[in-house]
Amino acid sequence: MTNKKNKLKKKLTHKYRLVISSEDNWEEKFSIRLNRLNVFIFTSLTALFLIAGTILLIAFTPLKEYIPGYDSTKLREQSQNLLFKTDSLEQVIIKNQKYIDNLALILSGDVTRDSIMNINTEKELSSDNSDIDFSTSKVDSIFRAEVEREDRYNVTGDENKRNFILTAPIKGNLTQIFDSENKHFAIDIATKKGTPIKAVAEGTVIFSEWTSATGNVIIIDHENNLISVYKHNSANTKEQGDFVEQGEVIAISGSTGELSSGPHLHFELWYNGYPVNPTNFIDFEL
Repeated sequence: MTNKKNKLKKKLTHKYRLVISSEDNWEEKFSIRLNRLNVFIFTSLTALFLIAGTILLIAFTPLKEYIPGYDSTKLREQSQNLLFKTDSLEQVIIKNQKYIDNLALILSGDVTRDSIMNINTEKELSSDNSDIDFSTSKVDSIFRAEVEREDRYNVTGDENKRNFILTAPIKGNLTQIFDSENKHFAIDIATKKGTPIKAVAEGTVIFSEWTSATGNVIIIDHENNLISVYKHNSANTKEQGDFVEQGEVIAISGSTGELSSGPHLHFELWYNGYPVNPTNFIDFEL
């Protein structure tokens, strides 16, 4: 056993001479004395240094992001931001879809107690409100109070804010009144074909298209959560996105659409998502 150890020690410590000489004249240029133990130690230290350097280089430099499967902090932040944006876009899509659905209800006139929703504020009425009685004047009273208050004084103190007064979109005889029981959430005004139809208040046109049932239709979004609807026009003079002043011509009267039986204006007024009787706030007399 001792002889084996001595032989191993002798092998490890046996010295060798490494000589570098010229190929032309064999002149010695460089020499070094080594043994196996020195070579083993030097090789081990070099390997450890390379491993440690590689680990440090990867851990504290951007090179780590190029390692397959590595979860980059920057990529994680980007994915979180994209997740938030995706969620926001989903909410916007839901909002827009509800908005479009309610516009469709207004256009078709297929309004039920459970389907009425606040278009401007996104406040959807729950099924608990199914007992709402549209024949009452509660909403009309609230809207009337707001109109009268705005007409008397400006509670905001903003001198540039206009008084909230609605003007008639067209003059003519009422051929059908507001009747919530029969789901006629509008008034019909008989008039000559080609009569200009005017905006009841300033606002933005949010719909200006043709529908098979009601012909040319314009819907205007006003301040104070108010929406006005004008149907059966022979032509619309404003497009979606246009801003209109109060009294500005927005359409020409006619008798378009399957539900029209003669030249007239089908006019609706919606406040906070509820249909209200326009005659309570606008004088339509000739």
